[in-house]
Amino acid sequence: MQNHVAVISLGTIRDNAKRIVRAAGGTPLYAVVKDDAYGHGAERVALALSEIAAGFAVATVDEGAALRVAGVGKEILVLTPPISEEDVLRGAAYSLTLTVSCLSVLRLVRRTEETYGFSVRAHIAVNTGMNRYGFRPDRLKSACREAEQSGTEVCGVYSHLYAPQDCARRAEQTALFAVAADTVRAFYPNAVRHLAATGGILAGAETRFDAVRSGIALYGYLPEAFSGTLGVKPAMKIYTHVVQSGKFFGGGAGYAPAEREYGALQTVRLGYGDGFFRAGRKDAIGNLCMDAYVREGRSAFGRRCLAIKDVAAYAREHGTIVYEALCNIARKAEKRYVE
Repeated sequence: MQNHVAVISLGTIRDNAKRIVRAAGGTPLYAVVKDDAYGHGAERVALALSEIAAGFAVATVDEGAALRVAGVGKEILVLTPPISEEDVLRGAAYSLTLTVSCLSVLRLVRRTEETYGFSVRAHIAVNTGMNRYGFRPDRLKSACREAEQSGTEVCGVYSHLYAPQDCARRAEQTALFAVAADTVRAFYPNAVRHLAATGGILAGAETRFDAVRSGIALYGYLPEAFSGTLGVKPAMKIYTHVVQSGKFFGGGAGYAPAEREYGALQTVRLGYGDGFFRAGRKDAIGNLCMDAYVREGRSAFGRRCLAIKDVAAYAREHGTIVYEALCNIARKAEKRYVE
């Protein structure tokens, strides 16, 4: 076993999901499992949440197709709008729900539907101020008319809060979204409305509408402004192995001159090529190498050691957010699941 190991508790993820649903007052949950469930393994996580989540959200059509192949039967919303005919075709073939975010996307979907004679399920994304994806509210009515003419099955409408911790900005976006959702529902009365991700869920009931989306809280972490408010627990621990141990020799330690004469050094099989930050681990001498790092002391050859328990602390040490660290550190890991 040369790769590091991510030990992932599916029971913890389920417990976290139940906490989220309770915090949302029972509002149906779209579990966000994009980017391999933030490194936790999207297929296994989605199957583990099949009795709790009302549906799932992924980043791309490829991610959604992988969930279908794994046996996930509930709705799968693809958050990235399609950019090619192939995206639309594959989305339809795997019964995915696509995001329609602007007229260019809508017309791509419409052309593909007309060419191949099928209709697509879609949620309309609304730009309420985040300026990432979405129709401006003043363009929704004409977009809905065009979608209606093409036969696109619009079954949802959503947006995203860019600062859920800010009461004024949250209220402004929520009010904009409510009006926009009413516009969509004038054409599609059963369209599911969803605005709140994890931060929005914790900010207040006014953002919940018909469904909520949560990603980071499933895995045991919260947006910084809401830390400590939900009681979720980290679901992943990272382990690696000692691959060499012996007396210090020569004048270096990793890719740097040794700062002093060490008694013994050991090599740990973990590096920046595995998705870890090169600059600094508390137990490392100097920077990480691509596939290993050196630390002081003796250890038994092959001994398993805990590399990361609290990803939030690790992210803070490196001046980033837990989302980035989670997506990186398990990318090359062998995943082992426990209940």
